[in-house]
Parts: sequence; structure tokens; C-alpha cells
Amino acid sequence: MNQDMSIVQLVLGASWVVQLVMLLLVGVSVASWAAIFQKLFTLRRVKSLNEDFEREFWSGTNLNELFAAAARNPRNAGPMERIFASGMREYQKLRAGRIQDPGTLLDGARRAMRASFQREVDAVETHLSFLASVGSVSPYVGLFGTVWGIMHAFTGLAGLQQVTLSTVAPGIAEALVATAIGLFAAIPAVLAYNRFSRDIDRVAIRLETFIEEFSNILQRSTSAAVAAATGAATGAAHGPVTPAPVR
Repeated sequence: MNQDMSIVQLVLGASWVVQLVMLLLVGVSVASWAAIFQKLFTLRRVKSLNEDFEREFWSGTNLNELFAAAARNPRNAGPMERIFASGMREYQKLRAGRIQDPGTLLDGARRAMRASFQREVDAVETHLSFLASVGSVSPYVGLFGTVWGIMHAFTGLAGLQQVTLSTVAPGIAEALVATAIGLFAAIPAVLAYNRFSRDIDRVAIRLETFIEEFSNILQRSTSAAVAAATGAATGAAHGPVTPAPVR
């Protein structure tokens, strides 16, 4: 391709409307790449923090100690740890309020964890809609620039007596650059959106699974505590008994 038909010359020779479209698409492409890298690092950090907390949670560490650690450093906690802290905080508040009904305690903890779950998912999904918009709109914006450029090129050829391929080609090539830039902005955004959507779905499923597992632990602990309290009351009336252990 000679100098007159280079990409730079085609962009500089395009009409101001096409140049404005190209500038818009380049800005959108830069913003989408920034969002892609930011989301990539965020998801990696979320996965790492969730794995670290889940490993510690199932290692047998006392739940009160885990809750105290999460309360001391909430900013560096992962989504799973914050969900756990929300459930434990509500559970302890209800217990401090003299509520002993297992169903009430479990429902309160589950509602707190579900609310925290929604906040965490919303935070992880930040900028995802932007990538979807870039992937769906950018090709049409580039196509608009191409159509406008072709119209402008043919309008300029209207006064010529003889039209050849050499006179038509530069105007059409200038217009097609807008479509190329639109595709350059759209394709990475679509690929990143699909990848991140799949990763976020996996994170959400893992968090929901943890909520159910932690709820089962709270239910067993509450039931054991109620049984122990009932046994103590019975022992006071009929003689001493050995209380059931509470995990």
C-alpha cells in the first residue's frame, strides 16, 4: 500500500464526521480495554480470597475466631468472608436478644447472608454492562461512519466527468476504516464479556453453596444448644445429666 493509501493518510483524509466517529470508537476501545484488565485483576483477587477463606473455614478453625478476624480487617476480606461475617453478626445479635428459636435464628442469618451476597455479586459485575454495550453498539457506530463516508465520497465524485477506480477507492477506503475500528473495539469486548460472565456465574454458585453449607452448620449448632439447654432443665428437675457437646 503506497503512502497515499496508508492508514494514517486515510484517517486524515476522511470527512470530519467520519473522523469524529473514529475518535469516539478509539476512546471506547481504550475504555473497554481498561475495564477488561481491571475486571481480570478483580476476578483473580476474588477467587484467591475466596479460596483462602474457604480453606481456613473448613480447616476446623473456631467460627468466633474467624468472625473476629473478619471484623478486624474487613477491607482485605473477600466476598465469601464478608458473607460469613454478615451471617455470624446477625446470628449473634439474635442470640444476644434472647431469641432461642432455631428457625428464627437461622432465617435471620440466611437473610443477612443473602443481602450480602447480592451486594457482592453487584460489586463483581461492575463494568460488565459497559463491555456488553461496547460489543453490541460499536459495529453499528463504525457502520454509520462507513455509510457517511461513502455518501461523502460519491457526493464529491458527482462533478467529475470521468470516474475511475483510482478516484473512487480512496473515499471508500477512508469510510471502511471506521468499520474496522468499530470491529476492533467490539470483538475484544464481546470475548471478555462472555469470559467474565462465565467466571462470575461460577463465583456466584460457589458463594451460594457456601451459604447453604454455613446455614447447615448454624442449624446443627442451634439445635445442639437447644437440646443441651433442654437437657439441663430436665436434669435440674430429675437429677444431673451430661449435656450434649455443641460444635
